[in-house]
Amino acid sequence: MKNLKASEIRQKFIDFFKEHDHMVEPSAPLIPIDDDSLLWINSGVATLKKYFDGREIPRKPRIVNSQKAIRTNDIENVGFTARHHTFFEMLGNFSIGDYFKKEAIEFAWEFLTSDKWMGMEPERLYVTIHPEDTEAYRLWNEDIGLEESRIIRIEGNFWDIGEGPSGPNTEIFYDRGEDYGQDDPAEEMYPGGENERYLEVWNLVFSEFNHNKDHTYTPLPNQNIDTGMGLERMASISQDVRTNYETDLFMPIIHEVESISGKKYLTQDDYDVAFKVIADHIRTISFAIADGALPANEGRGYVLRRLLRRAVRFSQSLDIHEPFMYRLVDIVADIMEPYYPNVKEKADFIKRVVKSEEQRFHETLEEGMSILNNLIAKAKGKTNEISGEDAFKLYDTYGFPVELTEEMAAQEDLSVDMAGFETEMSKQRERARQARQSSESMQVQSEVLKNITTDSTFVGYDVMDKVTNITDIIANGERVEEAEAGDTIYFILAETPFYAVSGGQVADQGTISNENFEIQVTEVIKAPNGQNLHTGEVQFGTVKSGAEVSASVNHKERRAIQKNHSATHLLHAALKEVLGDHVNQAGSLVAPDRMRFDFSHFGPMKKEEIEQVERRVNEEIWNSIEVSIQEMPIDEAKEMGAMALFGEKYGDIVRVVNMAPFSIELCGGIHVSNTAEIGLFKIVSESGTGAGVRRIEALTGQAAFLYLEDIQSQFNTIKGQVKAKSDDQVVNKVTQLIDEEKSLNKRVDQLNKEITSLKMGDITEQVEDINGFKVLATEVEVPNPKAIRETMDDFKSKLQDTIIILVSNVDGKVSLIATVPKSLTDQVKAGDIIKEMAPVVGGKGGGRPDMAQGGGSEPENITESLRFIKNYIKSL
Repeated sequence: MKNLKASEIRQKFIDFFKEHDHMVEPSAPLIPIDDDSLLWINSGVATLKKYFDGREIPRKPRIVNSQKAIRTNDIENVGFTARHHTFFEMLGNFSIGDYFKKEAIEFAWEFLTSDKWMGMEPERLYVTIHPEDTEAYRLWNEDIGLEESRIIRIEGNFWDIGEGPSGPNTEIFYDRGEDYGQDDPAEEMYPGGENERYLEVWNLVFSEFNHNKDHTYTPLPNQNIDTGMGLERMASISQDVRTNYETDLFMPIIHEVESISGKKYLTQDDYDVAFKVIADHIRTISFAIADGALPANEGRGYVLRRLLRRAVRFSQSLDIHEPFMYRLVDIVADIMEPYYPNVKEKADFIKRVVKSEEQRFHETLEEGMSILNNLIAKAKGKTNEISGEDAFKLYDTYGFPVELTEEMAAQEDLSVDMAGFETEMSKQRERARQARQSSESMQVQSEVLKNITTDSTFVGYDVMDKVTNITDIIANGERVEEAEAGDTIYFILAETPFYAVSGGQVADQGTISNENFEIQVTEVIKAPNGQNLHTGEVQFGTVKSGAEVSASVNHKERRAIQKNHSATHLLHAALKEVLGDHVNQAGSLVAPDRMRFDFSHFGPMKKEEIEQVERRVNEEIWNSIEVSIQEMPIDEAKEMGAMALFGEKYGDIVRVVNMAPFSIELCGGIHVSNTAEIGLFKIVSESGTGAGVRRIEALTGQAAFLYLEDIQSQFNTIKGQVKAKSDDQVVNKVTQLIDEEKSLNKRVDQLNKEITSLKMGDITEQVEDINGFKVLATEVEVPNPKAIRETMDDFKSKLQDTIIILVSNVDGKVSLIATVPKSLTDQVKAGDIIKEMAPVVGGKGGGRPDMAQGGGSEPENITESLRFIKNYIKSL
């Protein structure tokens, strides 16, 4: 057995299967993408479900990966066992309808025993199989040569998670020798039993049945292979250490904790557990934050918060009473960098988050621990149980996950009234449900917000930065006095420069911060009582109600928004001028990067009308109109000709944005002080959104200039290519080239047909009789993908009763086309031919029963695809 680093084992595994024609699937983020059924990626196969259930066909049917994973169903065991982890890596090889049991078993045996790879002693390997899996037994016994005594039948060797693919599995065990226990069936000292001597190193699942809704099992159309080998466990065997924690994946972390604590690992059981908990949890926390999770009070964030607090709680036994976990992040990054560089790339941010969480927890830990110890003392010898109400108070007030309370109680031989805890939790959920809020619904559904009458003044018309105070914080449906990193909160400022989404103008984004915390503002809406209600995520630190903060709007985005909003008013007036007074605004979007304006109009605008509207807006920009903004009674505003938007509700006092004489509108948005600030206006599209409603999308300022600059650059490129001496020659030159190309293409098409005909010779001689059908299946040389259709038309005219399948390779891309005489489509379908054939060349396709097309990216497999499709027709 070779002594290998974990990184070497990982690389050898991947290299071995690459040599056996497996495609390497990169490790996916821990947060599932488009899979709401999982909280975390929890296995090597979790990211490949799309292949196993047939939603997507992989580029290659053979896949290998090393996938990072998180499992949190038995957190309480972590630290007390040799191999329980919350974060781990699963090495796996997979076959999607390609090889099956024979190859999977042979691959596993070769990788484990070959001196080139792991170099394990064959005599130390045992396997378990399902009792009814006679094929697996024969393969292990006859092909591999394992005597019957080393093949153990276990009823539980069947992989099944409910509806979907399932099947028997075989597990491979390594005998670590008598130092880890004497053979004793009564003590489960055998492969497959719970012991430290025979360690499972690899699980091979033979996915061959479908578990149906009625709990019957039927054979799968495609048999699949799904295997998993734990990297941490294999490293412990290779490095000949008692537990996973003594491997090079964990020991550098443990050494750093020894340095911080002054305690030694493996000297006392209490210390042993603490070191393991800390080393395991910091790996999970670091990777989860790197992949986008943040500590919070629910979901993934709650898992992280619980892990960190559990690690900090165990660190007390090492006499560590200050934040230290953040100091371990760089160690994790260094260990894992060869395959996972993103932890090192984000290390500074991860450390900030972890340190902030630790500081917050240390503030409440001492008081919470004191209360818990009192509860334990009271329960001892009396009820021997901590009440659910007390457990909930610890959770809700002091941040103690109930699992921590359970663990500490269990260490004192006490229980926790979990039914009572769940009752209290249900009450809280009901309160939260009744006051549930989102950026869309809070303003009409939240009793909490309705009761907030704090004064808040919007000062954003005049400034983009303001020193102010946080007056109210809302989290989880309730007013709170403080919030922690990772929390999404709603809050109100005494004075705010942040504009609340209104009138088509998007809300400002930016930051609220002081030296103790930072909030990233993502949305601002109007609260029921009119205040601007900010939504934000706490980046780090503890936010406290009443805190003085610097509120800063993103300046660049705000200026771009101002330009787009003022340009929207000019556009509205220009449309009325060019198209008529029937034009009315039907919606708008004013964002930093663009503007969108919907308006009533009975048909598409003509090219000349678009150009005229664009010209009129730019003329008013060039006219440098002073933008005057005043508040006045609505009747006075109407007297001066201010335009009110149809359907809008206005109060007695209105805000008038005056760009007279061209535009006067009622508007609460933020604008430039002079139209010249807009700089430039460019319409990029005009389209319809529904009956009688048109949409214009446009750019202003820098965005408009860059758009035009790109067009100018493309024009200059064309000018050079057509060798035009001046700009006004370009159109004539291009028209001339187009006419010449059309003429040449006709001639080329005719010549290509003649060349293909000469190369193919008499195609009737190439027709084969397959299964009673006349079949022509061949590769053809064509100049471009389009030409294969023309070649097919030519062949069809000559072979009207023949199934024709043509394949071509143009610049490394495969084109497929098949036709079936209509008289045969009840027996053979062109669409089915292409669907079966395309995956062989790494592609897909389909079509009608009489004609279908497809493509692929593996021209090296063209010959194989033709052989495959002939066999397919032979099998019909």
